[in-house]
Amino acid sequence: MSIMKKRWVVFAASCLINLCLGSIYAWSVLAGGMAEYLSAYTGNTITTGDLAIVYTVANSVGPITMISGGFFNDKFGPKKVILTGGLLFGAGMILSGFAHSVGNLILTYGIVSGLGLGMAYGTTVSTCMKFFPDKRGIIGGITTAVYGLGSVVLPPSVTAILQVSDGAQAFKILGAVFLRIVCGASLFMEQCPADFVPEGYQQQAGASAPAAVNKSWKEMLCSPEFYVMLPLFTCGAFSGMMIISQASAVATNQIGMSAAMASAAVSVLALFNASGRIIAGTLSDRIGRVNTLTIAAGLSICGLLSLFLAGEGEYVPFYLGLAIVGLCFGAFMGIYPGFTADCFGTKNNSVNYGIMFIGVALAGYFGPTIMRSIYNADASYGRAFLIAGIFGLAGLILTFVYRLITKSKK
Repeated sequence: MSIMKKRWVVFAASCLINLCLGSIYAWSVLAGGMAEYLSAYTGNTITTGDLAIVYTVANSVGPITMISGGFFNDKFGPKKVILTGGLLFGAGMILSGFAHSVGNLILTYGIVSGLGLGMAYGTTVSTCMKFFPDKRGIIGGITTAVYGLGSVVLPPSVTAILQVSDGAQAFKILGAVFLRIVCGASLFMEQCPADFVPEGYQQQAGASAPAAVNKSWKEMLCSPEFYVMLPLFTCGAFSGMMIISQASAVATNQIGMSAAMASAAVSVLALFNASGRIIAGTLSDRIGRVNTLTIAAGLSICGLLSLFLAGEGEYVPFYLGLAIVGLCFGAFMGIYPGFTADCFGTKNNSVNYGIMFIGVALAGYFGPTIMRSIYNADASYGRAFLIAGIFGLAGLILTFVYRLITKSKK
């Protein structure tokens, strides 16, 4: 099979793997079932807010294996790296089904599954970036969009399992399925040849530099662009990571939705999250990565304002806010793999993007933590939405700072 055909097999396998890994975005539904299970088991009231720390840890540890897995991917290829990541991810979820405390969940899901997720996800995205320099925006958008689609497909499935069983059983079933799929799909992954150039390839108009130089992680850390791009990534991901962690709880506590309607709200958020990755990835190939990020940062502020204004029973502003926040969060997640490769080259992109993903980890830690703390103090999410809006404004400003830095170097 020619490399031009083989790269589509790698792309398809990557999408299947990412669909499973994207189950992390359905955490708020899983957390609801697990909170009920642990409350019944321990005799103490445990809420989804108490379990938010598990989601926070899972997102925070991801860059560890994205960076280390990226190093091994660049040296030995993606097959073994994703196989290892799949084993960790699936086993962690299965073990979560045997958890009897929040601490157990932090270890099994937060750490074990989180490390496996980071290893596999970082490898699939970086591998596709190497195979598709001619379609970097759209391919990055699709591979990360499928990751987001996991939370469109899974909430109804998880809800169905919870109706006949409990949160622990849901973890066991999903873990077993994901372990088989990710490990099986890893066998179709291949390393991209270092000298591969697609037929008829020319530098895309959306690239951030006319001819990106392959920089090592050390050289990237010496670049001024990095110190704008990383906090920009944090600002762009903050609102999405904050709301995804407790979207079901917001729907229930702020808007007064039933459990089934709250699950549907999570799916709406996930659908626009996935759509934003494809739309923004395609758009960034045409008008540029930074221009697209500027639009996303500005729109996110509008979405957060809509969520801030939504009260009990006010479904329209709530869904509008969810849709916009999901779309803008997806835009950042879809654009950044190609954005990183544009700026620092594809050769070391596995490690470089893993380091850049620290920006998302920071958002994944501080976003849910701030939201949980504010709700515990105010019994309201209002101040959390305003704080997220400030991060959105900071991200908007940083896109212009990036332009100034790159302009001064020309």
